[in-house]
Amino acid sequence: VLGAGGAKLGRIVSYIPWPVIEGFTLGIAVIIFLQQVPAAVGSHPGSSSNAFISAIQSLAHLNVATVAWPLASVALVALIMVFAPRIHRKLPGSIIAIIVVSVIAAVSAIPLAKIGLLPSSLPTPQLPSFDPATLQALVAPALAVAALASIESLLSARVAASISDTGPYDADRELVGQGLASIASGFFGGMPATGAIARTAVNLRSGGRTRLAAIVHAIVLLGVVYLATGVVSQIPLAALSGVLMVTATRMVSVSTVRSVIGSTRSDTVVFIVTAIITVSVDLIVAVGIGIAVAAFFALRNLARSGGVHRVELPAPSQPEDEHIALFRLDGALFFGAADRMLERVTRIDNVSVVIIRMSQLQVLDATGARVITEMIHGLERRGITVLIKGIQSQHLRVATRVGVIASLRHQNHLFTDLVAAVSHARSHVSRAAAASISPDLPENSAR
Repeated sequence: VLGAGGAKLGRIVSYIPWPVIEGFTLGIAVIIFLQQVPAAVGSHPGSSSNAFISAIQSLAHLNVATVAWPLASVALVALIMVFAPRIHRKLPGSIIAIIVVSVIAAVSAIPLAKIGLLPSSLPTPQLPSFDPATLQALVAPALAVAALASIESLLSARVAASISDTGPYDADRELVGQGLASIASGFFGGMPATGAIARTAVNLRSGGRTRLAAIVHAIVLLGVVYLATGVVSQIPLAALSGVLMVTATRMVSVSTVRSVIGSTRSDTVVFIVTAIITVSVDLIVAVGIGIAVAAFFALRNLARSGGVHRVELPAPSQPEDEHIALFRLDGALFFGAADRMLERVTRIDNVSVVIIRMSQLQVLDATGARVITEMIHGLERRGITVLIKGIQSQHLRVATRVGVIASLRHQNHLFTDLVAAVSHARSHVSRAAAASISPDLPENSAR
C-alpha cells in the first residue's frame, strides 16, 4: 500500500464513474442499516455473512415479548438525533441520545442487551518474525490484501468527498498514510489498516469535517480501552443501533438519487446494479461490476457515435465523378464498431476509385486499422483504387504498424488535401477510360 502511494497509483480512483460511487454509497447505507436490525429488535444476528440475509434470519427468530424495549430505545435515539440540532446546531445529538438511553436503561433496569466486556489494554509491541520461508509463503496473500486495502481506502476517500464538501483530497497521500498505519499496526499484532467506508460515512454524517475528527476518534478509542471499558460496556446495543440507523438514513441523498435516475438510462442501470451488488454480494465486487457495466455502456455509446457517410465530391462536378465514391469516417473506429461501419464501403459497386476521408475520425485502434487494411485489400482485388485523405497524426502510427499505408497501391495515394485527392481520382478515371478506348483505335482507322 505504501509503495502504491509512492508510485502515484492513487489517481485510479478518478476513473470511477459517478453513478458507481452513488450506487456504492446507497448500498453501504443499506448495509449499515441492515446490520443494526438484530440489535434494534433484541434478536441475535443471523448466521449469514450477508447483511440482508442476516437481518431476515434475525427477524425470523424474533421474540415478540421482548421486542418492545429495543424498538422503543431506537425510536428515542432517532427522536433525539433529529430534534437536538433543531434546539441548537452544535448539540451532539448522537452522544446525547446514547447517554439518555443508557441512563434510562440503568435506572429502570430495562432488559436491554449491552455491549459487554471490552479489552482494557493494548497488546505489547514486538518486532515481527522475519523467517524466510514464512515471508515467501506470505508474499502472494500480502499483495492481495494490499490491493484490497488500497481499493477500499481510495473508495473511502472518494465516498467521503461525494457525501460532504470536505475539500480536495490527495489519493496518493491517503495510500501512504494507510501503508504507514498498517506497518505500525503490525508491531502490535494488529490487522492491516484501511479506510473504513462505513465508519467514514458515519463520521461525516455525525459532523466530522477535518482530519481532527479522525484523531479525536482514535484518542477516544484509546481512552475507552484504558479508562472507560466498564462504563462503555453498559451502553445498550439498541442505542448504538439507533444511532447507526439514523446515520445510514442520512447517507442517502434523495436529490442525488433523483439526479442519477433522471440522467440517462445507462447511468440508472449502473447505479442500480452497483447498489444491488453492494448489498447482495460484496463492496469491492460491486465496484468492479459497476465499472464494467459503465464501461460497456460507454463503449456502446462511443460505437454509436461513429459512422460512415457517402458525401458529394467538391464542385464543379465532372463526368468522371460517377465512377468515384467519397466516404467520410466520423467518430470512433474501434473494436466495437469497425466491421459494422466499414461494411457499407466494402460492398460499394460500379466505381473505379474510393476516397476514404479520415480527417473527422476521432478514435482509431488496432482493430479499426486492421479492418481498414482488409477493406483496402478487398477493394483493390476488385480493381477499385483506394485513396486516403486526412489521416491524423495521432492515428498515423497505428495505421502504419497495422498495414493501412502499405495496403495502398502506391504511396502517393495518401493525401492531406481533399481537392488534391479528388483531382487524382478524376485523373485516374480519365486514364482508365482512355486506356479502355485506345485498343479500338487501329481498327477504326482501318475502316
